[in-house]
Amino acid sequence: MAAPVNIIVGSHVWVEDPTVAWIDGEVFKISGEEVHVQTTNGKTAVANISKVFPKDTEAPPGGVDDMTKLSYLHEPGVLHNLAMRYELNEIYTYTGNILIAINPFQRLPHLYDTHMMEQYKGAAFGELNPHVFAVADVAYRAMMNEGKSNSILVSGESGAGKTETTKMLMRYLAYLGGRSGVEGRTVEQQVLESNPVLEAFGNAKTVRNNNSSRFGKFVELQFDKSGRISGAAVRTYLLERSRVCQISNPERNYHCFYLLCAAPPEVKEKFKLGDPKSFHYLNQSDCYALDGVDDAQEYIATIRAMDVVGISEEEQEAIFGVVAAILHLGNVDFAKGSEVDSSVIKDEKSRFHLNMTAELLKCDVKSLEDALVKRVMVTPEEIIKRPLDPVAAVGSRDALAKTIYSRLFDWLVDKINSSIGQDPNSKQLIGVLDIYGFESFKFNSFEQFCINFTNEKLQQHFNQHVFKMEQEEYTKEEINWSYIEFVDNQDVLDLIEKKPGGIIALLDEACMFPKSTHETFAQKLFQTFKNNKRFIKPKLSRTSFTISHYAGEVTYLADLFLDKNKDYVVAEHQDLLTASTCSFVASLFPPPAEESSKSSKFSSIGSRFKLQLQSLMDTLNSTEPHYIRCVKPNNVLKPAIFENANIIQQLRCGGVLEAIRISCAGYPTRRTFSEFLNRFGVLAPEILEGNNDDKVACQMILDKMGLKGYQIGKTKVFLRAGQMAELDARRAEVLGHAARTIQRQIRTYIARKEFIALRKAAIMLQSHWRGISACKLYEQLRREAGALKIQKNFRRHTARESYLTVRSSTITLQTGLRAMAARNEFRFRKQTKAAIIIQATLRCHAAYSYYRSLQKAAITTQCGWRRRVARRELRKLKMAARETGALKEAKDKLEKRVEELTWRLQLEKRLRTDLEEEKAQEIAKLQESLQAMQLQVEEANARVKKEQEAARKAIEEAPPIIKETPVIVQDTEKVNSLTAEVESLKASLQSERKATEEARNACTDAEARNAELVKKLEDSERRVDQLQESVQRLEEKLSNSQSEIQVLRQQSLAISPTGKSLTTRQRTMIVPRTPENGNVTNGETKVLSDMTLAISNVREPESEEKPQKCLNEKQQENQDILIKCISQNLGFSGCKPIAACVIYKCLLHWRSFEVEKTTVFDRIIQTIASSIEVQDNNDVLAYWLSNSSTLLMLLQRTLKASGAASWTPQRRRASSASLFGRMSQGLRSSPQSAGLSFLNGRGLSRLDDLRQVEAKYPALLFKQQLTAFLEKIYGMIRDNLKKEISPLIGLCIQAPRTSRASMVKGRSHANAVVQKALIAHWQSIVKSLNRYLNIMKANHVPPFLARKVFTQIFSFINVQLFNSLLLRRECCSFSNGEYVKAGLAELEQWCNEATEEYAGLAWDELKHIRQAIGFLVIHQKPKKTLNEITKELCPVLSIQQLYRISTMYWDDKYGTHSVSSDVIANMRVMMTEDTNNAVSSSFLLDDDSSIPFTVDDISKSLQQIDIADVDPPALIRENSGFGFLLPRSE
Repeated sequence: MAAPVNIIVGSHVWVEDPTVAWIDGEVFKISGEEVHVQTTNGKTAVANISKVFPKDTEAPPGGVDDMTKLSYLHEPGVLHNLAMRYELNEIYTYTGNILIAINPFQRLPHLYDTHMMEQYKGAAFGELNPHVFAVADVAYRAMMNEGKSNSILVSGESGAGKTETTKMLMRYLAYLGGRSGVEGRTVEQQVLESNPVLEAFGNAKTVRNNNSSRFGKFVELQFDKSGRISGAAVRTYLLERSRVCQISNPERNYHCFYLLCAAPPEVKEKFKLGDPKSFHYLNQSDCYALDGVDDAQEYIATIRAMDVVGISEEEQEAIFGVVAAILHLGNVDFAKGSEVDSSVIKDEKSRFHLNMTAELLKCDVKSLEDALVKRVMVTPEEIIKRPLDPVAAVGSRDALAKTIYSRLFDWLVDKINSSIGQDPNSKQLIGVLDIYGFESFKFNSFEQFCINFTNEKLQQHFNQHVFKMEQEEYTKEEINWSYIEFVDNQDVLDLIEKKPGGIIALLDEACMFPKSTHETFAQKLFQTFKNNKRFIKPKLSRTSFTISHYAGEVTYLADLFLDKNKDYVVAEHQDLLTASTCSFVASLFPPPAEESSKSSKFSSIGSRFKLQLQSLMDTLNSTEPHYIRCVKPNNVLKPAIFENANIIQQLRCGGVLEAIRISCAGYPTRRTFSEFLNRFGVLAPEILEGNNDDKVACQMILDKMGLKGYQIGKTKVFLRAGQMAELDARRAEVLGHAARTIQRQIRTYIARKEFIALRKAAIMLQSHWRGISACKLYEQLRREAGALKIQKNFRRHTARESYLTVRSSTITLQTGLRAMAARNEFRFRKQTKAAIIIQATLRCHAAYSYYRSLQKAAITTQCGWRRRVARRELRKLKMAARETGALKEAKDKLEKRVEELTWRLQLEKRLRTDLEEEKAQEIAKLQESLQAMQLQVEEANARVKKEQEAARKAIEEAPPIIKETPVIVQDTEKVNSLTAEVESLKASLQSERKATEEARNACTDAEARNAELVKKLEDSERRVDQLQESVQRLEEKLSNSQSEIQVLRQQSLAISPTGKSLTTRQRTMIVPRTPENGNVTNGETKVLSDMTLAISNVREPESEEKPQKCLNEKQQENQDILIKCISQNLGFSGCKPIAACVIYKCLLHWRSFEVEKTTVFDRIIQTIASSIEVQDNNDVLAYWLSNSSTLLMLLQRTLKASGAASWTPQRRRASSASLFGRMSQGLRSSPQSAGLSFLNGRGLSRLDDLRQVEAKYPALLFKQQLTAFLEKIYGMIRDNLKKEISPLIGLCIQAPRTSRASMVKGRSHANAVVQKALIAHWQSIVKSLNRYLNIMKANHVPPFLARKVFTQIFSFINVQLFNSLLLRRECCSFSNGEYVKAGLAELEQWCNEATEEYAGLAWDELKHIRQAIGFLVIHQKPKKTLNEITKELCPVLSIQQLYRISTMYWDDKYGTHSVSSDVIANMRVMMTEDTNNAVSSSFLLDDDSSIPFTVDDISKSLQQIDIADVDPPALIRENSGFGFLLPRSE
């Protein structure tokens, strides 16, 4: 972090500040080595130039996600970057491959849900935003790919979030490699569920954290070869034992003590517990409860966690008994005894607690008392019991309490490990280390010494890893790095752990000498390390010493080092607890081995911890490490507070700044060639204009600037410290010169603009004055013109009045003359019309009477002939039915019923014919009268017009009136008479109109009566249909019996001697059916087989089994042919799938839907399944999608569940009304023979003409299986398309970097090439969509299914693009928004070309990404209000999504800013409210992979299919068993 030498006046720099650590400002004066800075808070700061660092004014407003991308890699730059990201709730930041996690002190569930895990699964490191999942994913992928174990080291001070981070790591690793464990719980679940137990017994409240882990934890997750978790183990380090007996205010002891004191009353009564204030081990501090934590609930949660881990109720009771015993033991006080240096129990209260301790530990009270107040000395001659003074007795009591609690914690860890289970065959693991960070308090003791020793070890490992990463980066880029220095902290480690002269070795030595004190130990340290530069002796203390750690100097108090280092178990304590009658307590203190059974054998905590630490380091060294540094942003534990000084200290303690120092020792600034040219290309524009390679161009720019010591790698430029600032200074000069040029041009433009404005004002004044003069002249001319116009109008008025008087008189005369002529004409026409009407009525009556007589005779003749034919047919049928005696009675009834129905039907027809005739006659009469009235009105109007015309001619011929003449009396009388006649004509016209209206009303009434008669007729027809339906049911029963008889007789004819002659006589009689004889289908023929002779003459004594067997074999053969046929691609006939139509016709003809058991359905399903085994053959999938959907539609409209028969109206109307027709149809419906099915004939070519079939279970099951296959094929096609476009979507979310050619003005060809390259990925997606669309069109897939496919595909594109946009900050830029917008335009064009028939509403599925991109590319975002954004611009996006986009946005093209800070603040408030209201805060979208349709949807969407015109394939046409599939012409 050497300061740059090129800081000049006007430079933006960072300078140290006592309040906020670093503050930015601008240099306004430089005096030698002193720099004067005007800070942003208005103050002036003076600092040495070596302590001033440049600020990157072009850094993104939201910071960078990897601090190696910073232009200036120094302490203030790192701090400022973290602060900016923390303000945007971006709590994770990379430093190379190190993750820095800042505790947000609030829940951010959207960062850790399943959607986020899915996004980071398999993603390259650094591709998405920094996250703890990314580190876990890298470790897991490295383990799987390289076969090497990995470790994740989580460090930080108390309260930084290490434990929560560890939990997130475990969750993600469980997500990647989870497997089912014992009793339904997975291994990873058991590890996570062990946390509450370890936290209850190993965590406590400290000054800095309410839930501080007072032990180190290393969790090993073991994996098998397939990457599944196969086992786990938990290792713990250095439990803080001294906390059991000693705590300081305002800290707390371990949680379990307070939980037990808050237990239910019966538990407290059992253990004789009360308020925590009554126990010495708890009342040393005034803090007994935690804010927001209910100890009673936590007790229940701990009990539940123990149950989950596998600790039985007896063991739980024993554990809490031991905890209660420790509390009672702490209340045992001692007083001086009667003997010298002896002690006794102080009082009865202490005696009570002693008895309770002995009762809970189930040991002898006297033995417990002796173990506390006496010590046994073993000599070669004898065993001596030495009393202890009260102070020593208290020490013995506390030692026993710490030993019991330590053994209890170790037992819990062992129990958890045995419950989880380890995999001895596992060769690879991922270790997660959750360990305390560097500690430096006002008073530091042995615990801080061990903790900091651990951190020194880890820091050495960390430094070596960082240096190794730097070396790998330099090696990868092939640059020289041999001269880079690397500072190690091995001297500090030697000071602490070296043998024989290290601090731990000297401490062990002092502990083994009985007379050693903390003062003698401290003096020994001073003498040994007086020349060590890492060891410092304080001036004002005799027992303190200071060690210069990597994170700073720490002063330790040696007063309790000796006591805390001793780990031996007093022999009396060991014997006492080993002899306990409680098996649990005795198991905590197993008998020692023979060689260690000597009294008070020494054991050092420091040495034991050093061995554990070395084992941990060996494990870490054998793994590939990954680092997560947790940082606590403030000491008040509240969100949105960023304390710079506190965080700087943590970064130093966490080694982050040390890693930065290592980077600065080499090449702290590294830029890719394109980034370097984009930033510094202005220094040498002529180089950019040349055809130079990017690497060569970078080299030329650096050489031109005269820089030395830099390195050019394969893809990056590596700059030494300070060189970036020098290049920025040169760039600032170039940009400053350009700015001055721009200012000069702007000032010229402004001056000219002012001149033009003045000239324009002068011209405006002149034009206004001229306008006023012109207005005055115009007013004068206007007044003169007005006077002339008034005179002209007055003269015209007088002439007009005279003319109108003459004209009125003339019209009056004309009217009278015309009216007279009209009356005469009207009278003549009226008489003529009446005569015509009388004649027409008479002739009509005569013709109608003659027609009725002819009609009656014809009907009588027809009925007689039909009765004769019917009786002839009836006689033949009676002869055939005589042998079926059982059916004779039903047949007779049927004949009677049919005759009755025939008579009723004829009667109904006759009534209907009469009604229609009467209605026609009445309507004709009304229409004739109406026409007559209309003719009379027209004639009257014509006469009036003629009279008016004659009057007009008379006036024209009359001489002009020059002067007034007297009116003659006779003329006046004539006019009056004419006027009266006109009035009478008007009255007669009015009466005629009234009569016409009455005629119309009568016609309306007649039509209403006619409608009622028609309705009655329809009701009669409906009743007839119902009767015909009941007859049809009887016919079917009869036909089934007759069909069975017919089959048997056909078989017997085939083997009889007379069979041939009988067969030749067996012919069909075809009778055309016409509307007159009761049949309504066009051209339909009914066949009656002459089987009566065969039935009466042939009686073959064959059994019934043989014919049935032959039929089954024939049917099996037909099924084989069908299966073989549909296994091939049959193609399409007139856009209809042949295979589906053939299957449907065959199943319907064979009546497979109505049988209880058949194999044809299973064989069809197996054929379809075998055809779609190759999942990536989209042609085959589309072919079967078309066939299965068509077949399913046919089944949906045909099949119904077994129950009452259901006939369509068309079927009922088409049924025969005569006995001959119905009986012949009944004989034709054979269930097994080929027969003539109801598919033959044009009348059954539509589905509406088919009857619904009562389906049995196999048919319904077949329909369900076919539905499942349809959904499966649909899903395969959709997923294939998703799989094909997924890689392209990843390339489409971020615009590829353009080459330097696009930066040079005037290169239109190069720009065109770049634009074409940018849109290539989108065009690839469009090509894929077109290819799938063409495949579906070629296979005639229903447009409904195609719409569903593309709708879900566009939804998938929307989800992928939108989620990637929110997870990658480099994508939330202006230029990237333009790129994605251009790509979306390609998709919109495709939707338009595909038409709505196939694309449907697919374009609407892109609403999230469209609105997000629209927000990115709008200008003037700071002026937009939150209401405008949420209601107008982005109504679909949630507030979390808008906040994410707003905070991640950066403009790489125009340098504009995101929305205003007020809008951001309002978004935060709304997000907080949503969180409080339990609203989901996830900002990612879900991909819907469900099936978006039902069978009913398909049936409604598909059009009716004419299956009669489908030509069967050649294989079927050649087989006679499929003759029913051939068209009628064949």
